[in-house]
Amino acid sequence: MIHPALFYTVSAFTVASALGVILARRPIYAVLSLVLVLFGLSTLFVALHAFFVAAIQIVVYAGAVLVLFLFVVMLLDMEPEGLLRARNKTMMGVGVLFGIFFLWQLARVARELPPATGKPLPGTTAAIGKLLFTTYALPFEAASLLLLVGIIGAIVLAKKKL
Repeated sequence: MIHPALFYTVSAFTVASALGVILARRPIYAVLSLVLVLFGLSTLFVALHAFFVAAIQIVVYAGAVLVLFLFVVMLLDMEPEGLLRARNKTMMGVGVLFGIFFLWQLARVARELPPATGKPLPGTTAAIGKLLFTTYALPFEAASLLLLVGIIGAIVLAKKKL
């Protein structure tokens, strides 16, 4: 059980960081505030003895997704000359080809996966992984697609012309 003073301190820090996300004038500061929010949440997960969820919170969200957000924000803050130099039609063609190649590889790997055998213990990493890639595969992929659409939408809104 977490001490109430520690709980209120971490909660206040997390809420203040969340307000920083909303009130930040520059997108890079909003992303950095979001990193602090995720660290505060992972601290609360540790207090609840949910160590795996806390580790995933740090590794996946703070480590991977927010780094991707930072790259997108830095890309959007490029100078207009740098954006104009990139050839739009060439980049769109490369993106479409990369997407087709990715979907082809995903389908090929999905066909070659062996059926899962054995039932892992509930609550272990193996059990969470099995549920994630069997029962919850569609919501997992939908969340990743939603994240991708959000990033593409931010780029499209930030650019004047495509």
